[in-house]
Amino acid sequence: MSERMERKPDIWDRLVHLRAFRWFEPFYQKHKEVLMYLFFGGLAFFLNLFLYWFFVVAFGMNALIGNIFCWIICVLFQYVTNKSWVFDGRTESKRDLLRQISSFFGGRLFTLLVEEAMIFIFITTLHYNEMGIKLLAQFVVIVLNYVISKLIVFRKKTQG
Repeated sequence: MSERMERKPDIWDRLVHLRAFRWFEPFYQKHKEVLMYLFFGGLAFFLNLFLYWFFVVAFGMNALIGNIFCWIICVLFQYVTNKSWVFDGRTESKRDLLRQISSFFGGRLFTLLVEEAMIFIFITTLHYNEMGIKLLAQFVVIVLNYVISKLIVFRKKTQG
């Protein structure tokens, strides 16, 4: 039990412990989860926008189909980073791992549907600015993904 509670310092912990960053360490330790989510979420955000631009604008793919390709690539990236660095998503059994993976991808599928609805309504139907709507949809998705990951996917088991 205590082994599960104690975790080894990761690359981010070691980096912030360097002399140049020690001033930031107390803030980092207190807010690590949110900082890591914002960092990796930011990377996923820019990856998603770049891929969307690549598939839809540069390649000429349909916006809804291009968005699905973006989603697949970004969700794989997000699962690895969220599990490893954001939420400390270690699992104790194959069953727990399968539950975690299915709830993660299920939550992301839900937010994909929210995003696809926004794209369909505002880009396909109403012809609003593609990148502006994509940007707005990404902010909605980021917030929903954090809530789903925090409260459902990577929730900490309470000791009872």
